[in-house]
Amino acid sequence: MYKISSECIKCGACAAVCPVGAISEGDSQYIIDENCIDCGSCAAVCPVGAISPGE
Repeated sequence: MYKISSECIKCGACAAVCPVGAISEGDSQYIIDENCIDCGSCAAVCPVGAISPGE
């Protein structure tokens, strides 16, 4: 499952490309929930590189 770091600038690009709707806006950054299918679409569009594969 991918993770979003504190580098997130809340631009929303990741949520717009998620094919399963696993990304939502949190208080200080976007968050990825358990519906993540590890496709990597979000990481590819993040302008600040805040998204990476988790463990």
